[in-house]
Amino acid sequence: MSKAPNDDRSTLARNAVTLLLAMVGTFVALRIWLSFSPNTDFNVGRYNVHHLFTGLVLITLGAVPLAVVEARGRIRSWARVVLGIGLGMALDEWVYLIATDGTNASYLLPVSFWGGVAVIGLACVYVGAVVVAARR
Repeated sequence: MSKAPNDDRSTLARNAVTLLLAMVGTFVALRIWLSFSPNTDFNVGRYNVHHLFTGLVLITLGAVPLAVVEARGRIRSWARVVLGIGLGMALDEWVYLIATDGTNASYLLPVSFWGGVAVIGLACVYVGAVVVAARR
């Protein structure tokens, strides 16, 4: 029995919403948390690991199952959430690390915040464009 087109559309919308909520929710949570505790650092030895790099690890963990596994189910659902969290973490710091000196104080600057909003916004638009294209 084949799936009806509406089932595919609802799955597509649900997948997009899951990805968007994970990505935007992570961005919002990071910004709130780090505005109250800006000197929270993740250090490995003497190296300060920005959440951009942790995000890249999560993007990899989430994207590989989505690219390889065909079956639907929990693995793909969790992979989508992990991918969204990783994107939120990485995209949040992208403009910040390019446009500032990368210090904790610079993370709180308007260029960092609005740069993060712009990049996350563009990612949301991209997800919407993919959904529209996939429905055609």
